[in-house]
Amino acid sequence: MVNYPVGDFLIRLKNAAMADRSEVTTQNTKLIRAVAEALKREGFLSEITQSKGQIAVKLAYKSKQPVLMDIKLISKLGLRVYKSLDEIKDKKGASLFIISTPYGVLSSKEAIKKQAGGEVIAEIY
Repeated sequence: MVNYPVGDFLIRLKNAAMADRSEVTTQNTKLIRAVAEALKREGFLSEITQSKGQIAVKLAYKSKQPVLMDIKLISKLGLRVYKSLDEIKDKKGASLFIISTPYGVLSSKEAIKKQAGGEVIAEIY
């Protein structure tokens, strides 16, 4: 049993990218599916399939290298981190946040467009 399924899913993605594996399978929950959809919209995942309580995702590759370089969990089971729209806009660099907003799970680019802040789940490089 996993205490923080979304964190476990993201770390599995990171480990698969580091090991040059193309597919990750984990349990299917609404939050994991929403995070996977947000990552697919940003181009980090190429395919998402669901079957019998499981979700399988394929990592996107460019020039035989995974697009996903690194993931840093921001919110954890015992410490939730929230950011306002201004704090999200102030973020510099090539990374982006995966944020749980009132509009659903969005990337930081989408959250800025929708003018929403929320719980920062992870930072993707």
